[in-house]
Amino acid sequence: MQILVIEDEKRVADLIRRGLEDQDYTVQMAFDGHTGKALAVAHEYDLIIMDIILPDINGIALCKELRLVKPDVPIIMLTALGTTDDKVDGLDAGADDYLVKPFDFRELTARIRSLTKRQGKAAHQPPPVLTIADLELNPATLRVTRGGKEIALTPTEFKLLLYLMQNKGRVLPRSEIAEKVWDTTYDTGTNFIDVYVNYLRRKIDKDHPVKLIHTRSGIGFVLKEGD
Repeated sequence: MQILVIEDEKRVADLIRRGLEDQDYTVQMAFDGHTGKALAVAHEYDLIIMDIILPDINGIALCKELRLVKPDVPIIMLTALGTTDDKVDGLDAGADDYLVKPFDFRELTARIRSLTKRQGKAAHQPPPVLTIADLELNPATLRVTRGGKEIALTPTEFKLLLYLMQNKGRVLPRSEIAEKVWDTTYDTGTNFIDVYVNYLRRKIDKDHPVKLIHTRSGIGFVLKEGD
């Protein structure tokens, strides 16, 4: 079984690694959020263990981002933050379980066994390719094509397009896009969402007669064929 551990405290990380390897798990380590995200996206793991307080990107934000491209991999959060609100935040971000430091290592391994048994190997199939007209987005490879031609997107543009495609045909208010894609509250005094939608339009729609990204005045945006 392949496990990714994202933990910035190297002493704690080493204890977890040695304990898991003693249980015959194969363990890969990351000591910051960005490295953990890169590894999680590039490889197929049976389970991810991550701290909440991490350099570069915290575990809550990281968990939300990973859920966009790895919706089924079990995630256990480890943290010194033990209030009910902290636990709720972690679970709402997409974590499957939550352990407060310090913890008994036997409890960690029991929860790993429970999650992986419940999840089963079928849960680790790659997410389906999303399509609309001749536009394709592969969440597993982060590849986007239209008419067979690959389109280069920034990470933020990819997240925005992914959310639009996951909700194709539905008008998405700017407030919802701000919350789900940027994890922030929409400020009516800013136009950052419109700016990124226009970035996508130039890359997705500009050279194609059939436009897919449409504005609904005063409401938001919808991804669909036709007007």
